[in-house]
Amino acid sequence: MRDQVETRGWPLSPSILATLTVAMLATTAALATPPEPAAMPRIRVSDDGERFVAADSGRVFVPWGFNYLGKFEHLAEDDWDTPEGWRKVEDDCREMKRLGANVVRWHLQFETFMDGPDAPDAAQVGRLKDLLKLARANGLYLDLTGLNCFRLKRIPKWYDDLAEADRWKAQARFWEAVAGACAGDSVVFCYDLMNEPVMGDPGPNDHPWVGGELGGFHFVQRISNKIAGRDFKDIAEAWVKTLVDAIRRHDQETPITVGVIPWALVWPGAKPVFYAPQVLKHLDFVSVHFYPAPGRIEKEMTALAVYDLGKPLVVEETFPLGCTVADFDKFVDAASPRVDGWIAHYFGHTAAEHRAGARPTEPPVAEFLEFWAKKKSTVVGR
Repeated sequence: MRDQVETRGWPLSPSILATLTVAMLATTAALATPPEPAAMPRIRVSDDGERFVAADSGRVFVPWGFNYLGKFEHLAEDDWDTPEGWRKVEDDCREMKRLGANVVRWHLQFETFMDGPDAPDAAQVGRLKDLLKLARANGLYLDLTGLNCFRLKRIPKWYDDLAEADRWKAQARFWEAVAGACAGDSVVFCYDLMNEPVMGDPGPNDHPWVGGELGGFHFVQRISNKIAGRDFKDIAEAWVKTLVDAIRRHDQETPITVGVIPWALVWPGAKPVFYAPQVLKHLDFVSVHFYPAPGRIEKEMTALAVYDLGKPLVVEETFPLGCTVADFDKFVDAASPRVDGWIAHYFGHTAAEHRAGARPTEPPVAEFLEFWAKKKSTVVGR
């Protein structure tokens, strides 16, 4: 019995042939397996408290990207459990990266993640972990904004019925679940406690907790709807501390902020409530939402200065909603000396798709997306 195999004139023993076969199979498997994405350094606030830096190198990091809900008038979380829905998220992440984004602000819906006051949905928390992997694969950091109740019909009745203290406990449980899933993952740029929180007694025809309706979504939420003579700053501090403590039980590193309406733009001279000194000490940086308008750039810069408080300042929502792209460009140039990060909007369609009729068609979204991709080099650098 021969103990060698003739191959192209060279005798190969069975053991050598087996070794070569294993090596070839391993090489084939390696080629079929996508390479691991490059490591993403954790982003932190610099030691002097004035900017963001990469934790490993100290290199300055300027957040630049998009708010993302999914395609227009739709929430990605509605169908991110389906193959088609998840493919859409994958496609949009690639497109946002192509447009120059390094950060995507994702609005986590309360009802997606909570089945009861103390009952996070384990499957949805698992899907959040998938989102972290997807973001890393595209080199995108995540601004995870929580507690959203954008659609009235989806807000659980049990949640609306909770008194303030119990509502805060449910919100803290939400953040514990999110932070527990994300702790140790450097792809999370920050946690934003809530989008545009407010305080005040609702009117007779108002929803008890949410308002700010736009396009069928409610973007503003009360943290207290019975003030009862309390100081707004005291309420804000107690609420912020409750949620920050919940996050820090699981994640000691990721920066925390809260995205606010710049009331100083509405009422000149108004002082921040969620960024009053007693509240700011619990937060790592300042986030404000600015939508510039023609002819008021001086007023906008005066309002922006109110939020320049010795910590990094991010314009976390912005878009030429009521102005031209040219006007918007002037706003960015005027604000950039104060601002440490910019997050605009992506509506789930490419510039070409918007030009072909994808909504919204006004304002000129296609023109804006092309502008935003180019503007990064002058504000952030390459």
